Amino acid sequence: MFKRRKSLASERKREIFSRGVTRSMLKNDLRNFHCLSQLVLSAGPLKSAPVVKHSKTAHFEIEILDAQTRKQICIVDKVVQTSTIHDVKQKFHKACPKWYPSRIGLQLERGGPFLKDYITIQSIATSSIVTLYFTDLGQQVSWTTVFLAEYTGPLIIYLLFYLRIPYIYDMKESSRRFCHPVVHLACFCHCIHYIRYLLETLFVHKVSAGHTPLKNLIKGCAFYWGFTSWIAYYINHPQYTPPSFGNRQVTVSAIIFLICEAGNHFINVTLAHPNHTGINACFPSPNYNPFTWMFFLVSCPNYTYEIGSWISFTVMTQTLPVGIFTLLMSIQMSLWAQKKHKIYLKKFNSYVHRKSAMIPFIL
Repeated sequence: MFKRRKSLASERKREIFSRGVTRSMLKNDLRNFHCLSQLVLSAGPLKSAPVVKHSKTAHFEIEILDAQTRKQICIVDKVVQTSTIHDVKQKFHKACPKWYPSRIGLQLERGGPFLKDYITIQSIATSSIVTLYFTDLGQQVSWTTVFLAEYTGPLIIYLLFYLRIPYIYDMKESSRRFCHPVVHLACFCHCIHYIRYLLETLFVHKVSAGHTPLKNLIKGCAFYWGFTSWIAYYINHPQYTPPSFGNRQVTVSAIIFLICEAGNHFINVTLAHPNHTGINACFPSPNYNPFTWMFFLVSCPNYTYEIGSWISFTVMTQTLPVGIFTLLMSIQMSLWAQKKHKIYLKKFNSYVHRKSAMIPFIL
């Protein structure tokens, strides 16, 4: 009897102990759950893992054919969408080293225009295979070289005639004849004109990085050097006669010449550093400098001042070669001005429609 009671008591103790353990485990579980929920709430909403997108870059295959024979020259592969014609020329040069990029001309079709270096392959491609026609442009020179050669020659040639070096004029007559002051003034104005050209080519003008055929350099040098020789020969000749109206004609013409030279310089500086304001970012506009106010009347005041310089030089020296040179330059610059004026009309019609191209109210 006593043993049975003892066993019952021990069973009750076990039950009580098991209940206590169960309650403590529940309390611990509740505490752990509470801590976990607080941690989740403090961490914020769960973010889904970013989906990695595998972009597929399209590549083009450029087939280059000879424009005359239509024979395949090479194939440029693995060309991305953003590649330009310049990039294709570089790869073409690596495949065919005898052709430099500057003398490579690429066309979409035979006889068509040559593609500019900045054109992207994506803009001209209709499929993954692009066919281009190659033309050898011949020996090329940079535009900076062309301008420096064209302007350095007249400067040196005129000084040689001004100094009356031997074998140009008769030595006895050159030593006896007295040079009129207009001869010295003409040399000064001529040198100022071409020195300004050279300095602006080096430090002002943003010359294109492109190239031009060597024959254009030869033609430009022949034109400028030839006319300079003709002009300098007459003005510095020992038998040269001064202008009809004397010093008054020379003085007024020299003042106008210097004004036009200054105006041309300030216009070129303005064109090299345009205003960057809204839609007029590429439209040349006048500023506080009075020489730039010519923009109110014409679209190309640099040509206006250039022609003014040569007209005043013609009146100052009163020689036929200068007049012929001025006439030819006026015709050429009027064509350039009209071409540029049409471009301005397309881009800025509301700003240019009341202006002339080069001569106010006339042309």
